[in-house]
Order: sequence, then structure tokens, then C-alpha cells
Amino acid sequence: MWAITQLRISTRTLVNGTLSGGIATMVMQKRQGSSLPGSTAETEDWARSLAPQLNADARKLFESACGLFVRARDLSEDEDPTGETSALTATELLADLGFDAESLAAALLLREVAAGDIDIAEVRDSLEPAVADLIEGAQRMDVIEALRESRATYDIDDSQREALRRMLFSMASDVRVVIISLAWRVAAMRAAKAKSAEVQQAVAKKALDIYAPLANRLGIWQIKWELEDLALRYLEPDRYKELARRLEERRVDRESYIEAFVSELQGHLKAAGIAAEVKGRPKHIYSIWNKMRRKNLGFDEIFDIRAVRVIVSTVAECYAVLGVVHSRWHYIRSEFDDYIAAPKDNNYQSLHTAVVGPADKIVEVQIRTNDMDEFAELGVAAHWRYKEGAAADLTLERKLTWLRQLLEWRDNVVESGPVPETPSAKPAERIYVFTPKGKIIDLPEGGTPIDFAYHIHSDVGHRCRGAKVGGKIVPLTTALNNGDVVEILTVKQGGPSRDWLNPNLGFVKGSKAREKIASWFKQEFFDDHVHAGRASVERELQRLHIADVNFERLAQRLEFGKPENMFAAIGRGDMKVSQIIHALHAARPVADAPSRTVPQPRKVRSTSNVIVEGEGNVMSSFGKCCKPVPGDEIVGYITRGRGVTLHRPGCLSLARYRISEPERLVRAEWGAAREAEYPVDVQIIANDRQGLLRDITSALANEKINVTATNSLSNAQTNQASITLTLQVKDVEQFERVLGQIARLPSVISARRA
Repeated sequence: MWAITQLRISTRTLVNGTLSGGIATMVMQKRQGSSLPGSTAETEDWARSLAPQLNADARKLFESACGLFVRARDLSEDEDPTGETSALTATELLADLGFDAESLAAALLLREVAAGDIDIAEVRDSLEPAVADLIEGAQRMDVIEALRESRATYDIDDSQREALRRMLFSMASDVRVVIISLAWRVAAMRAAKAKSAEVQQAVAKKALDIYAPLANRLGIWQIKWELEDLALRYLEPDRYKELARRLEERRVDRESYIEAFVSELQGHLKAAGIAAEVKGRPKHIYSIWNKMRRKNLGFDEIFDIRAVRVIVSTVAECYAVLGVVHSRWHYIRSEFDDYIAAPKDNNYQSLHTAVVGPADKIVEVQIRTNDMDEFAELGVAAHWRYKEGAAADLTLERKLTWLRQLLEWRDNVVESGPVPETPSAKPAERIYVFTPKGKIIDLPEGGTPIDFAYHIHSDVGHRCRGAKVGGKIVPLTTALNNGDVVEILTVKQGGPSRDWLNPNLGFVKGSKAREKIASWFKQEFFDDHVHAGRASVERELQRLHIADVNFERLAQRLEFGKPENMFAAIGRGDMKVSQIIHALHAARPVADAPSRTVPQPRKVRSTSNVIVEGEGNVMSSFGKCCKPVPGDEIVGYITRGRGVTLHRPGCLSLARYRISEPERLVRAEWGAAREAEYPVDVQIIANDRQGLLRDITSALANEKINVTATNSLSNAQTNQASITLTLQVKDVEQFERVLGQIARLPSVISARRA
């Protein structure tokens, strides 16, 4: 990934922050009031020299864009040359990145369209629709800052900075939109050199908050370095100058040193028979300052001002490379870290060492395999997350991977054509919208104003009666888009509508809002639910002839706090009456009924691997209600004409027998003969995903367990699956072992015996 991100920034593009070239000359001539002799030829020369990789058709498109640019500047009344200089800076930056004519044209015309000097319809008609799309995409990204800055009462924090970055990515359906915005940000930073200190600090903070992290995540290191170094220069000018002096050499000299070190190391590795990719870069000033600040180190304690990375195929080769490095140069013991044998908490793996290279200069050497390097760049240990401390987000990871793959594709194509639009490569994602005060709210894709209202606060959601998007009233079923400014219209009192819970009406998209609405209705009709639940419990207790139940103690035992909450749960359907009966039996002291004497049951004989009352030949069967297996405690119930049925102690059927016919219960235990297999039910709750059932059956196959019945339900609203399996197991030990394996599978929330 390093290879694709090394920018080919030409020395022709920068002369004290300005640009050279034919079109720059034309701009300055216009400012001096002179004519533009041969402007068409000069435009063609500049276009050809700027992007020699373009074919004839692409160059013609770019030349047409240059003509629009010159004409717009001729008609413009703006006397500040900063804007056109920035446009040229951004365009040449993209050219050095190897981008196509559409990207160059969009970067060149972006400011002119935003200022109204060129109509976007003219760009679409006279150039290509793709150029207009890129300009509009970059303008949408600029809207974010404009919205935030127009609401000075809102103070952005770290979480909102991260939300801004995610919002920018979510709005970028084309990688070129992000790169154009980054190129313009570099241009703005360079142009700020001639501005006031206040302006410099403002653009520097934007660069550090938003744009440098974006460049970092895309792996465009040199844009990241320049943004950070210029930001430090504007925010901490004295510190910047001090560090620049301490480095005692110009950046170009440090780069030359690294190139020489890489070449020498490659020679030693080749002599040792190790095939490796070696690449390096000097550490930029901001990175040095940030590390000193973060780790409270002095300048002399920074050992990775110059860094080299070695990538090989196997772990064994990693240690072989380490041996070559340590045998050739003296290494600093305190700076050696083996993250292969002992990975970091985020599973980052690499060997890190620091050596004293030629001219007694310290060089950090990182050694890793291709897989480790790819994981560090694109996986959960990605470099940007390690630096910025962001939480894992798989959707964002897929988006980042897609963007970076497009960037790699762009770098590897000789004649750049249109960026491939692969719908399957662009995953579904969250959307990001604004409150009227400028705070960013993230919602599920397709989220509505009701989702937005409940994200703000439950009370706002309950009292929501309307919404405005962009200042216009919209239906509550409106699907919000990235960058929308949403205002909720509320009443003083009121509650949600039951229609909001109807998935076919489209009022609510996210589970968070749905849960809050359902919770409101549960609380609103609490008294009705209590009455219905109490009636259900009393009917069942009367049927079972159970009296004098202490509901206070029962509710506390079931963690409801008070009986009303327990009855309400039954009335709502969250709990079954049978669970109350089971709890009564499991804690008999809760029921204040008089004790009953259980007579000794008679002994019977049968042929079974179960011993009943000390006898092994008792005709017996297993209760289908609880399905005991060897290893479970069992209790027998003498049936009328069908021998003894065996139940687990917690079985609800057995609970009824204890109350109604305790004299029919007998002691039972497992015998020595256990050759058979026994059915047992398991219930699995998991986040639904492709391959879930396959992974579960693989775990069962490893234990050689047969499945005799399956039942699977999937909830599209919660994206959860409920799976019930009937397994044939030898004993409870085997069952618990496979249950543990299933519970550890990815996406599985719970796995328990049904």
C-alpha cells in the first residue's frame, strides 16, 4: 500500500507556494491588464506538460476545461488572485497523483462554479456529466464546514470530529471527490501563508481536525504530512522553527539518506538470499512534535525520525531479516519490540528495532509479512485507528477499503479511464445529518425524522408531530439524506402513534426508535397490563389449587421489584404464567401453603438404563417436555398404565405433579448402561448473517452430533435469528461442550438449553 501512496510531487509545481507554467503566466498577465497572446496554444502546452499520461481525448477534455477557466476569470470582478492560484495548485497536485482528466477539470473549475462564474449546467453540457458530478460531490463536502461554521454556538468535540470524518466518507460515492477536496485543502493551506495569523490558525485547525485524518485513512501520506506540517507551522510557529533547526538538515537530504540506507539494506538481504520489499521515509516535523508531546519525550529520545519498512513472505523470514539488520548495524536494545510473538491488543504484528546507521544516525526498522502489512493497513489494527484511537466500525472499514482499492487501481492504470462503479463494492452505510445547531447525528440508512427525533431524546420523539428538512416541512416518512439539516416540530404534551410501529408504513427505520416507542406504549397502558396479568395468574393458581402466595417475595425473587411490574410483564406478553408456576415450585417458601406428607411409592421392575427406587428393570420413558439426558438429575412420575416417565427437577410438568399428585413421584437415577443417544433441544439467538447455520452445523459435526429437527425464524427489523435445534447427544457433558462451542461462534448472542 505504501507504493501506491507515494506522490510524485514535481518541483515545477511549487515556488514559494505559487505555481509556474503557461496558465499561471496567463493569469498574472490578466491581472496586469495585458492581453493573452496565443492563449489557446499556451493552454494546450500547459495541459500537455501537466498530465502527459492523458490520451488525446482526455487532453482535449482538460483543455476545454482550461478554456472555461480562463474565460470565467476574465469575466470575474474578483481582484484577489488567491483563488485562481489555489485552483492551479489543486489541479497540479492531482496531476502529480496521476488522476484523470475529469478529476483535473473538476478541481480547476470547482471554485468558479461555487462563485457563480460558471454554471454547473454548462459544465455538464460542454464537458462531461462526470465532471459536473465530481464538482457537485466536492461542493456537498464543503457544505459540512459551512453548516458547522454558521452555528458558532456549537462547540465541536472529539466525537463530532470523528462524525464529520465519517460523514465525509459516507458522502463520497467516488474516491476522486475525496481527493479533490484534499487537494484543495492543501492549496488553501499554502495560500494561507500570506494571510493573517487568525486565518492561518482557522485553516490549520480544520486541516488537523478533518482533512489530515482523511488523507491518513486513504494512505495518501504526503498530503497528510504537508497538511500537518503546515498546520503546526501556523499553530505553533516557534515550536515548528525550533524542531526544524534541531533536525539540522533539509527534508530532501533526509530523503536521500533513507534512499541510500534502503539500497544498502536491500544489498545485504539479497546477499543473504532473502527476497524482500524495502521502503522508507523520513518522519515529518508534525509527527516528531506529536510523539514528543504524546509520550512526554525529548528530541534526543525520538529514534524513528528516519524509518524503513521491510516486507517479506513468512514469519521465519522476518526473524532472518532482523538477524541481518542487527549483524550489520549496532541496535538500540531499549527500542526493540517483538509484536509478532506478543501482538498488541488490537492484534497488530511486526518487529520493531532501531539501529545506528551510517553517519551515526538513528534509523527505525519495521519488519513484517505481507499479511501483517495488509492487516495493519486495512484491518482492525489499521494505522489510522492506532494513531487516532477510533472505535472499530466494520461498515466504515469496508468503505475505506473500497476507496483505497480505487486509489490503487487509479495508480496502476497506464491510461486512466473512468473510475469503475461496482455497486457490490459500495456497502450499505449510515447517514449523517445535522441538528439546527450544527451537531451531527448518525442514523441508519433510510432513517426518518422520527428516527432523528428519538436519537435526540425520547421525549422529543414522543412529542414529535412534524419535521422540517432544509427549512421545508416534510412528511414524517421522509428518508433523510447525508448533510440534511433536520428540525423537529413538537407539541407540549402527547405520545407516539401506534402507526409508527407498523413496518409497512415506513415511519421508523432504526431499532433504537422502535424500542423507545414500544417502551412508551408499555408504560402508557401499564395499569391495563397489570389488571390483565393479575387475572391470568389468579386463574392458573385457582386451577392448580394453589393458595396464599406471597407475591411481594415472588416479584423480588424474579427481580421485578414489586408485584405490579411482574403482572404487567405477563399482561404485555413478555412473560408467561407458566414461568410464575415454575418459580413457585423452585422456591416453595415463597408460597405459604401448608406442607404435605409424601408417602413412599411402591417399587416396580423393568429393563432400562435407569434405576428407579433402587431397581434397574422398570418400564420407563423420558418426558418430551424437558428431555433429560444422562448427567441430568431426574425424578420419576408413575403414570397410569405407561410405567414411569422421567423428568428434570425444573420441569413445569413435574411442578404440577408435585402440587397435585406428589404420591406418584419416585426417586430415579441413571444406570451404568448409556449406549443410546437422547434428544435435547437447544435455542440459539444470533445476529443474522450469511453462513451462520453452516457454522453451527460444523460445530455439531465436529462432535458427531445428529440434528433431528430444526426451526429458524429471522427478524428483518432487528436483524436477529432465532434457531431451535433438536440434537441427539450421549450425555449432558457432550451437550454442554458443543453448547459452549456454539456460544463462541461469531454473531451468536446466546445459546441455551430450551
